[in-house]
Amino acid sequence: MKHPYHVGSVEINYNSKSKTFEVTGRFFLDDLENGLSKKYAGSFHFNDEKYKANINEALQKYCQEYFKLKTDNKFLKMNYIGYEEDQEAVNVFLESEPVSSPRKVETAVSFLYNLFDDQMNIVHIIVGGQRKSEKLSYPNRYMYHQF
Repeated sequence: MKHPYHVGSVEINYNSKSKTFEVTGRFFLDDLENGLSKKYAGSFHFNDEKYKANINEALQKYCQEYFKLKTDNKFLKMNYIGYEEDQEAVNVFLESEPVSSPRKVETAVSFLYNLFDDQMNIVHIIVGGQRKSEKLSYPNRYMYHQF
């Protein structure tokens, strides 16, 4: 299915219990398949069990390169948790190392910028119930907020 616009969303939610940022990226399934194929020169098919290990390996590398999170001037180590398919979309899950009461949150989000020069990612950062949202359009990838 071709869609006329290329948009994804990324929610970065600070969990005060675990003291980690829980990140969910949501992208069109075919866009993500093509983004991975272009980057890693292979074929990746969601909804097909035999590709699962390859997809997990590729997504882990892809997320490391195209998603960065910094709090109070320190880059956080991000752990790739996994993905789930949801009809036309794929949700990708990441979690940061623990960090105490973040004040200044910076992120660099460039998912699918390797595929489309009109990619747009809507990014939400939620800390202590405060939500800050921005629309990042290629080539802009930076978002920064104080909480």
